[in-house]
Amino acid sequence: MADVAAGKTGTRWRSRAGDRRSTRTLRLRTSVALLALTVLAVLLVPPLVRLDQQAVDLAAKLQAPTWAHPFGTDDVGRDLLLRCVYGLRVSLLVGVAAALTATVVGTAVGAAAGALGGWVDRGVMRVVDALSSVPHLLMGIFIVAMFRPGVWPVVASVALTHWLSTARIVRAEVLSLRARPHIDAAVSGGASRWRVTVRHLLPGVLPQAALAAVLMVPHAMWHESALSFLGLGLPTHTASLGNLVQEARGSLLAGHWWPTLFPGLFIIVPTLAVAGLAGAWRERINPRRRSELML
Repeated sequence: MADVAAGKTGTRWRSRAGDRRSTRTLRLRTSVALLALTVLAVLLVPPLVRLDQQAVDLAAKLQAPTWAHPFGTDDVGRDLLLRCVYGLRVSLLVGVAAALTATVVGTAVGAAAGALGGWVDRGVMRVVDALSSVPHLLMGIFIVAMFRPGVWPVVASVALTHWLSTARIVRAEVLSLRARPHIDAAVSGGASRWRVTVRHLLPGVLPQAALAAVLMVPHAMWHESALSFLGLGLPTHTASLGNLVQEARGSLLAGHWWPTLFPGLFIIVPTLAVAGLAGAWRERINPRRRSELML
């Protein structure tokens, strides 16, 4: 009887593990499909849809979605599909540039703090804690307010407010690696601290740093959209997603839903796609987490 019960329990656990694997596979495939759809839209829509995204047609203003204008038109008759695609291009540029910059800065600071230790580690982490206590959006507004509206001030604003989490992650990973036997062997063999950091510690933290960079891209896009919505990000004539949502406020109050819905979807869909891919990546580089999910 005990063997039968154990067999049923094992079958139930395998069934649950199989269900979770199927769910993760479905989530991964959905994320890949959404990301592929986003990339294809950015690459293919402008050359296929031969319309000027800045062309004004007051006779066609605020038209609901039709075959001629699948996303409808805005308050001056511009095609919203093209405007959303070009806005996604700009927002992706800002997100990728800001994420890469923040990852480089955060990795350098976190690796230095973890590798040097002592008063350097304590001083750096106190600075990180102090900066983390200031809301990101408030600090970003302060940074962009010092420059003229443009892409690179927004990139600098997002990067300078988002390297803190990467520094914490990299520092924690470096401290974990320093306790490994091969690091002790390298130090005992006479390797300098610089050599240990470059040859052993940095390669060990690169997967976590890359994952942080990927997760930061949609976060940076949301940050840029918030700044542009407040009128402090990109110039108003630039078709960024934040500007599109900001321009659609009056239309929404008048009962026209499409100028707000579609730019919002262009912000949400890449976020969901990146989140799904990053979750699968996290499970791959962290076997303990993967084994916990299997239970």
